[in-house]
Amino acid sequence: MTLFLTPSSDLSLQKATEELRKWGQSRQGLRVALIYGPVSAEDRLYHSKCPAEQRSVTALGTALEEIGVRWKVLDPCEPDFIIDLVGYDVALSNLHGPYGEDGRLQGLLDYLRVSYCGSGVAASAVAADKILCKRVMLTLGVPTPGWHVWSGGPVTWNGHPAMVKPPFGGSSVGMSLVHDPADLPGALAEAAGDERAEVLVEEYVAGTPMTVGLLELPGGSVVVFPPLATEATDADFYDADTKLDVDSRGAVTVRAAELEPEVLDKVTGHAQTLWDGLGLHGSARIDFILTKNGDPIVLEVNSTPGMSRDSNFAVGAAMVGLTHTDVVLAMLHEALARPPYDVPLPTPAFASTTRAREAAVSP
Repeated sequence: MTLFLTPSSDLSLQKATEELRKWGQSRQGLRVALIYGPVSAEDRLYHSKCPAEQRSVTALGTALEEIGVRWKVLDPCEPDFIIDLVGYDVALSNLHGPYGEDGRLQGLLDYLRVSYCGSGVAASAVAADKILCKRVMLTLGVPTPGWHVWSGGPVTWNGHPAMVKPPFGGSSVGMSLVHDPADLPGALAEAAGDERAEVLVEEYVAGTPMTVGLLELPGGSVVVFPPLATEATDADFYDADTKLDVDSRGAVTVRAAELEPEVLDKVTGHAQTLWDGLGLHGSARIDFILTKNGDPIVLEVNSTPGMSRDSNFAVGAAMVGLTHTDVVLAMLHEALARPPYDVPLPTPAFASTTRAREAAVSP
């Protein structure tokens, strides 16, 4: 059973943090592959619009420098990606959306027997699939807005505002808030994309967006960060442009959520239920909406939180005394402490290495 720590767990949290930092002192020489590249629509958006200094990969690289490991950015779009990957001790992924966050990368790493930070195949796949994740929430008794799935055909409208979402991806890419039935067909088409995927049509719930981070520490304990309230000042909802905030306009405010004790207990309880119920590891972020009646309702689960210096996850970590470098260190620790995935599979052989070996032994 997971031991969850909260800001009130002062001594246990302090002990786990001290153990983490002590472990980090002997990590010099560790080889870390920092996986980053414009694979998904979400990552392509960040790659094209977000200044380098604001990117998660920049902050992660700085943290790895501070820890003292040997690291390199590996781009999955490059042809030598897999061959390069097997030369590292651990992989730290900064990919989001399909291929990076949905279990496919995790399955590749399992096959290659390369340790990696974060959740495994199953938890990653479920968390990344908004429709499947909502179905799991219901089985776990976690409240989530009502929804239906559109897979083409006639468009129905129940007269209430709706959030139209692609089933995969994050940062609100392809998402629309629809008030007028005339706007619904266009929103569905945008969310379905060229692949004509199923679309999640979710009941719009008015309220304050909140987010809660969770981080696994030495000993298997998981610290639950204080909930943060996030409010968009220039948009109808927390959309992609607001999250990017390329021009640093301060289009969103982030603050500690002021919650009554019973509401805080519900938020923390739902986050813990999802962590255990989905089988999450390493780090995660749970997004909520706090209704006007004070009821916390879960929107989504993010198994690969954004890790820029000013990200919601980093802000939450700082509220419990953890630096950005502490967070990265904790992610590396969890990856290396986890029992390796080991089954009787052959060691992958690559054409280039095979040719090199043949040349070395030829007369």
